[in-house]
Amino acid sequence: MSAPRSESLARRLAEFADSKKAEDIVVLDMRELVSYTDFLAICTARNERQAKAIVDEVRLQVKHEMGLLPSGMDGIGEAGWVVLDYLDCFLHVFTAEARDRYKLEDLWRDAPRLELDLEAPEAPSAASA
Repeated sequence: MSAPRSESLARRLAEFADSKKAEDIVVLDMRELVSYTDFLAICTARNERQAKAIVDEVRLQVKHEMGLLPSGMDGIGEAGWVVLDYLDCFLHVFTAEARDRYKLEDLWRDAPRLELDLEAPEAPSAASA
């Protein structure tokens, strides 16, 4: 996958996670640091159920929009962490506790962060109904 295409995929992973109300979404540019991937997208889910919803949505939308399936998926269950491996891009979905434990942003603090323009639609409030 070319660099512009892998960056586009990384941005879409972040947007799809955002559409399921993932929190603290970060995309790290890993191209100068490692050879196994171009980008790491990282987000937090409030609980295991939301993590599953985020993963399911991302898999569905990436397949539909880009025709891609993850080459691997790991960490489902009580781990509080799921990773989808799209080779040039990885999506890490953590619960808050697991994200604090693994500290990927600290581990890869030298990685530049992509500027993201995420605007998950707000749920309509009772006042506007």
